[in-house]
Amino acid sequence: LAQGGQHRTVIALTVVPAALEAGSSCRSCQEDHSVVMYLKVAAAVAPLVLGATFMGREDVGDGLVTIPLERHSASDRHKMVSEYYGRVTVGTPPQEFTVIFDTGSGNLLIPSKKCTDEPCKSHHTYDDTASQTAVQIAAADSPDTPVGNDGRDEVTITFGTGTVTGLYVKDNVCIGTVCAMTDVVKAIEESDDPFSVVPFDGILGLSLPEMSEAPAFNVFHTFVQSKVLKNDVFAVFFGEGDSEQSSITFGGHDESKMGGPLTWVDVSVPGYWQVAMEDIVVNGKQQHLCPGGKACQVAVDTGTSLLAAPSETIAALTPVLNVSQDCSNFDSLPTFGFQVGDQQLNLQPSEYVDKYSSFGCKLALMTLDVPPPKGPLFVFGDPFLRKFYTVYDKNPGGTPRVGFALARH
Repeated sequence: LAQGGQHRTVIALTVVPAALEAGSSCRSCQEDHSVVMYLKVAAAVAPLVLGATFMGREDVGDGLVTIPLERHSASDRHKMVSEYYGRVTVGTPPQEFTVIFDTGSGNLLIPSKKCTDEPCKSHHTYDDTASQTAVQIAAADSPDTPVGNDGRDEVTITFGTGTVTGLYVKDNVCIGTVCAMTDVVKAIEESDDPFSVVPFDGILGLSLPEMSEAPAFNVFHTFVQSKVLKNDVFAVFFGEGDSEQSSITFGGHDESKMGGPLTWVDVSVPGYWQVAMEDIVVNGKQQHLCPGGKACQVAVDTGTSLLAAPSETIAALTPVLNVSQDCSNFDSLPTFGFQVGDQQLNLQPSEYVDKYSSFGCKLALMTLDVPPPKGPLFVFGDPFLRKFYTVYDKNPGGTPRVGFALARH
C-alpha cells in the first residue's frame, strides 16, 4: 500500500487459540508460518569462548564462539516458564543489544533510536546514523538495494498482543567475534503491550531462511554464506537451574555438554527446524497419536517456554499421564517422551510437570492448533531443551538436520 512515498508491507501473524497461562506472552509467526509461540527472553552477559572440547576442527579460534545465557524465571506461578538472554552487537562501532536467540523466527528485530514510543525508550535503541557500515534498504525483496527516489518499504509485524512497525537496514552484525553484514528490521513503532514490560531489546531469529523476510535477513545464513564459521552449525544448552550456565555456541558444538552421542534427524519441512516424530511414548510404549498413521511434525524452538501439542493430542494424553493437581501421585507418574528416528527421547515427571507448591502440579504442555497444510504441529520447547542438547546443522549442499543428545548437567 503506497503511503506518502513509502510502501507498507503488513505481516499479520495469525493467532491460533491457546490456553495461555499467567506470566507467558503469546506471539505467532508470519502468515505463511502460522503458529502460537511464547516469547522467549534471555539475559545478557559478555561473550566468551569456553575452554571445552568442541566437535569440529581442533583449533579453537576465529569462527567458533560461545555466548553464555543467563536464566531468569518469567513467572511466579510456573517454574518452567523461564527466560534466557544473550548479547549481540550491530553496527560500526558496535552497539550492543540483549536478544532472544529464537529458532522459531527468522529475522533480527531491534528498536530504532527513531522510535519515540515508551517501550523503545526503556530499551537500548539502534542508531544507524552512528554506524559507519549501515546501509538503508528499500525493500525486503531487494535486500542489497539502497533506498532511492522510489521510497522504501515499511513492515508491520502483528504479534498476538501487540505490533511492531519497522524499516530495513543492512549493517554489521556480530555474535561474539563472528560477524557478517546482515539485513535488520529496525522498529520505529512498538505497542506498549507486551514490549513495555519485557526485559529484552530484540529478537534474533535463528530459523532456516524460509521464515525470514529474505535470506539476507537470516543471521545464521549470512554467517554461513560469509564463511565466518568453523562449521556451519550452532548448538544450544539450557541449564537446569539459575546456578547452571546456559549457552549457545556458533561454529561447532561442545561435547562437554553432552551425556551421550548425537542422534541426527533431517529437517522435514524447511522454515522451522522441523523434524518428523514417529509417535509419543508413555513409559516406553507408543501411543499411536500421530494422525493418519503418518509421522507427526515437530518444531524445535528455543523461543517457546513450554512443550506444545494439538488440543486433540493433549486431550488423549491427559488421562494417560494422569497428573494429579495436588501432586499426590507425582512419585508414581510415568516417563513421557517422543519416538524420533530410532531413539526414544524421554522426559521424567520433574521435566514435564510444572510442580509449584502454591499452585500444585500441571503439565508443562500448552495447546497449539495449527491447521493443515502447516499443521498439526508439535513444539519441543524449553522443558525438552533442558533435557537434550541440540545442534542445528545448515549442511550446505544437503538437507539441514538437527542433532539431539542427552544434556550433561
